[in-house]
Amino acid sequence: MLKFYRYSGAGNTFVVIDGRTTDAARFKKKEVVHALCLQHGTDGLMILENSDKADFRMDYFNSDGSGGMMCGNGGRCIVAFADVVGVKPFHTKEYCFETSDGLHHAEILSHLGECKIVRLEMKDVDEVKPLSGGFFLDTGTRHFVKFVEDADAVDVEAEGREFRWNGIFAPQGVNVNFVSRCADGSLRVRTFEKGVEAETQACGTGITASAIAACFSGIPATCTDGEVMTYDIRANCDSLSVDFRRSGDGFTAVHLTGPTLNLGDLVE
Repeated sequence: MLKFYRYSGAGNTFVVIDGRTTDAARFKKKEVVHALCLQHGTDGLMILENSDKADFRMDYFNSDGSGGMMCGNGGRCIVAFADVVGVKPFHTKEYCFETSDGLHHAEILSHLGECKIVRLEMKDVDEVKPLSGGFFLDTGTRHFVKFVEDADAVDVEAEGREFRWNGIFAPQGVNVNFVSRCADGSLRVRTFEKGVEAETQACGTGITASAIAACFSGIPATCTDGEVMTYDIRANCDSLSVDFRRSGDGFTAVHLTGPTLNLGDLVE
C-alpha cells in the first residue's frame, strides 16, 4: 500500500509521496494531482525520487496540476520528509537535492517532535525589475512584489488575481506578493499563488522575493552581519527569515529558514 504524507511549511500545505521504490508516474498527471490536492485540502503535491546528482530529487506540482517550478516551503518540507523516511541516516543535518531550477542545499537546524526548522539555499537572483508599481523577479518561480501601507488591509483575492492575469506577465502569469513593513522592522507578506489561484498561508519563493525586493528598494534589513542581510518575515500563521548577500544588482547566498510540520500519513 502506498502512503501519502501531509506536510505544512509555515501553513503552506502539501501531499508528499516517496517515489524511490514506487512507480509514481500516474501521480504526475494533472488530473490526479488536482484530485489529490482537492481531497486533502493542500496547496501542492511533491514526489521524492532518486537522483544521480544529489541525495534525492523533488518533483513539485501546484494544486491545479501545473509543474516545472521551485517551491521554497515545499523544498523545506521535503528535506524534513527525507529525514523521516531515511534517505540518509536519521537526524542527518545537511542535504542536497535536485529540482527544476537546479541543485539546492539545506540544513535541518532543529528537531522538535514532528516540527523541524529547515534552512534552505535558494537560487541566486540576477535581476530585480521595477514594473507596474512594484518589482518583478524570479526566485525559482516568477513573482511580482508590491509594497503597501498595510498588507492585512489588502483584498488579496481580488487584487492578486488582477495582477496574476495582467497581460504584462503573459503567457506564464505571475505570483503576487503584498508587503508592508511592521513596527519591529519585520515584513508582513501575503501571497496570491498562481496554480493554486488563491491566497496561501505562506509562499517560500514569494517570501524570498519580497525580502530581496525590500533590499533593492532600500528598506533596511532586520539585522546585518557583515555582508549578510537578514529580513524577518511574518506570514499568515508563522514567522520565517530570509538572508542573502548583495552583489551589485544581484543577490547571492540566498537562504530561506522556517518551520516544517509533519501532519501525518494516509494510506491510498
